[in-house]
Amino acid sequence: MSTKSESPARCAVIVGPYTGGKTTLMEAMLFQAGAIHRKGSITEGNTVGDGSPEARARQMTVETNVASCDYLGDSWTLLDCPGSVEYSRDSQTALMAADLAIIVTPPELDRVLGLAPIFKFLDDYNIPHIVFVNKMDKCAIRIRDLMETLQSTSDRPLVLRQVPIRDGEEDVNGFVDLVSERAWKYNAGKQSDLIEMPDSVAEREEEARQEMLESLADFDDSLLEQLLEDKIPATDELYGYLSENLASDRIVPVLLGSAESGNGITRLWKVLRHEGPGPDVAKQRLGIPAGEGFVASVVKTFHAAHMGKLSLARIWSGTLSEGLTLGHDRLSGLFRLKGQEHEKISSAKAGDVVALGRMEELQTGELFSENGKISSEDYMWPEPMTPVYTLAVTPKNRQDEVKLTSSLSKLIEEDDSLALEHSQDTGEMLLRGQGEIHLKIAAERLKSKYNVDVEVARPQTAYKETIRRSTTQHSRYKKQSGGHGQFGDVQVEIKPLPRGSGFEFVDKVVGGSIPRQYIPSVEHGAKEYLQRGPLGFPVVDVSVTLFDGQHHAVDSSDQAFRVAGRMAMSEGMPECQPVLLEPIYEVTVSVPTEFTNKVHSLISGRRGQILGFEMRPGWKGWDDVKAQLPQAELQDLIIELRSLTQGVGSFTSRFDHLQEFTGKLAERVIASRKEESASH
Repeated sequence: MSTKSESPARCAVIVGPYTGGKTTLMEAMLFQAGAIHRKGSITEGNTVGDGSPEARARQMTVETNVASCDYLGDSWTLLDCPGSVEYSRDSQTALMAADLAIIVTPPELDRVLGLAPIFKFLDDYNIPHIVFVNKMDKCAIRIRDLMETLQSTSDRPLVLRQVPIRDGEEDVNGFVDLVSERAWKYNAGKQSDLIEMPDSVAEREEEARQEMLESLADFDDSLLEQLLEDKIPATDELYGYLSENLASDRIVPVLLGSAESGNGITRLWKVLRHEGPGPDVAKQRLGIPAGEGFVASVVKTFHAAHMGKLSLARIWSGTLSEGLTLGHDRLSGLFRLKGQEHEKISSAKAGDVVALGRMEELQTGELFSENGKISSEDYMWPEPMTPVYTLAVTPKNRQDEVKLTSSLSKLIEEDDSLALEHSQDTGEMLLRGQGEIHLKIAAERLKSKYNVDVEVARPQTAYKETIRRSTTQHSRYKKQSGGHGQFGDVQVEIKPLPRGSGFEFVDKVVGGSIPRQYIPSVEHGAKEYLQRGPLGFPVVDVSVTLFDGQHHAVDSSDQAFRVAGRMAMSEGMPECQPVLLEPIYEVTVSVPTEFTNKVHSLISGRRGQILGFEMRPGWKGWDDVKAQLPQAELQDLIIELRSLTQGVGSFTSRFDHLQEFTGKLAERVIASRKEESASH
């Protein structure tokens, strides 16, 4: 039995593309560490991670899985992140707690491009990382080809740590470690067997080892001198070089294995244990304030049934005990997590990743101490992601409207890549996020976690209408029904304004034909009508000038002139050549250069106008394509864009202007609005 280590607990974050095998890898690592007695299966729905109903139903990770364990006396927390690009935010926030990241990828060349945003994020934040090539037991490609393709997505040099031993063209049944130069044969479900290095791999091993040494020599002059003198560096020296350069995020070691078969897991653990950096490196990288007192950061927020709000936090210094008061909140519980299991503990120390119970003031991304939140200019935290997909959300039961808003607030607190917006143009409640699956799962969680059943629909486009010509209109409202009647008489001029001017009301009444107290009522009536013009949409860029009218000493009133103002607009506007306006957005589409032409076709096919393109700042081999697109064409743009670009394309958008919309498509929009009005 291993002795408990005195070194701080460490945290490894597992990231990579969808179906790469991340959750299976965490399962294999926990099994190897003795934290679980048998490995679960994704298909059987019994893994430590992916315990939510939504994850089980789809057999995919939809939020960060957390599992703490000990390996040979060292304390570790593993964070297994979703692979879907729609849940990239979970990976980003989890990586802020990492001492190092494990990028899991299958040995498939056409899947490598999906790693580009992950490599870029890790490089931008200088997070040490290694690559674990999973599913190596069935690998039909040459590792040197995979390494070349992987290198095209990484700014840091990749350093192969092992070469495979093959049995035939596809089956890999072992590996040679390039530092120790020892060969191992896989033994499914058990420890690998140490064997003599086969002759068939000796030449490749020597070549790959030389490449590894040359990569390390780029960062160390003494090693370079040894190589120039044909000296063989000592094994311990090599491990030292690897450890130092990994901690400094200068190199990316590449390991091979199979999580499903348990191959290469021990070697992975050893690299993490002996070569991976401790929390002091991450603390310095993140700009955590120095000092011996208690400091921690929140990396994830959960709302758990029967437990309330849980704040998953990485402790960077000091200790934390149950019952302490942090800021204004008293810590109601301290928990170590392993999937859906919550083990209550009395204290936690530097390096630990623990869940804090009912800390209502704490939010994801915040730094805090015993005195409460800490503000630090040096502290790094990634900016929120821009939503790219929107659905209109309505409760099936109208009595759930208030409950829906509060439940959505909790979902957004758990996942800030969601956003809630109340559209002033259409009156809809809009849930915005990172894709169709992202928002559908959010809707499912509303029902499963908060018992709020909702309907989701494509949001309405915020069409407007305006006019092309001017007119004058004389309208009179007269009503007699016994006693005081109603009388209001107005003469107005209605004329178009330049685009973007909004609404203008001009009072040119002279001689008291309309008493001053009634003039605001005419303006109010005109505004009421403009909420729904002749085509059925809000009217913009219109000027209304009141220049004459009549009143009655007894029957005139605010209400009468309000109705008269509305009548004048209703009778006059159809004569002004009303025209539909559609919102146009300025869009920047970011894609690898090889897909730029496809994006041009995509935008053109959606009635868009290409404004130009340029290299994406800070992204090698990527372009930013700038264009203008109608809002109606933005709704499912991200779905087609990701389909065209192997899942890596993205875009940002902002409203730019309103543009006249004519032709058959416009006629359909108007007809649809009329049908909708008739049905109501």
